[in-house]
Amino acid sequence: MKPFLLLLLLFTSLTRADEIGNQYKEQAEAGDARAQYYLADTYLSSGDSQKAALWAEKAAKGGDVDAMGLLSQIQFIQGDYAQAKALAQQATIAGSKRGAIMLARVLVNTQASKTDYPQAIKLLQTATGDLDNDSAVDAQMLLGLIYANGVEVAQDDVKAASWFKRSSSLSRTGYAEYWAGMLFQQGEKGFIAPNKQKALYWLNLSCTEGFDTGCEEFDALSGE
Repeated sequence: MKPFLLLLLLFTSLTRADEIGNQYKEQAEAGDARAQYYLADTYLSSGDSQKAALWAEKAAKGGDVDAMGLLSQIQFIQGDYAQAKALAQQATIAGSKRGAIMLARVLVNTQASKTDYPQAIKLLQTATGDLDNDSAVDAQMLLGLIYANGVEVAQDDVKAASWFKRSSSLSRTGYAEYWAGMLFQQGEKGFIAPNKQKALYWLNLSCTEGFDTGCEEFDALSGE
């Protein structure tokens, strides 16, 4: 199973990357920076970080600020936290919501830097306001996770559920809760410690919301 880090800041797609990418390739190859960014994002969602980085670098050189945020995400996944933070900061200053979310991601991970939860929450709250931007889904999801996790902030499942519900309403009902449950099941070094009880809690809520995969994972984990 792919690390669920790949699911944050990236929306899960069930369509093959080459099929999706076809709608961007012609413009991307012609030098359209935004098309290059979308193509890079498509490759990252499919798990091809090498092609994602290639196109994101082209887009960033072309002036697309979100591409810097995407490059930050790639560096974060690869474990180059210093470069991830630097790129996220540049993207945030340039006005990228994706960059702001990645900077928040760095600031809550002990492997990446000295943590700063207040600043991370502030960045995420700013990103949640732009509902026309896909990044709002990710910002709300990460805010929910911070409160569900209860590290350096008081654990608040009510507040977490509220943020997850808002995120899911912009994507698919029950998905954010499912994502949280799976992340608590697997853990993420420097941020989330594996916790079966929390995993079951959020998977059950996902199932209650009508997300069938949440029900399947809840049943599987309950039987372990």
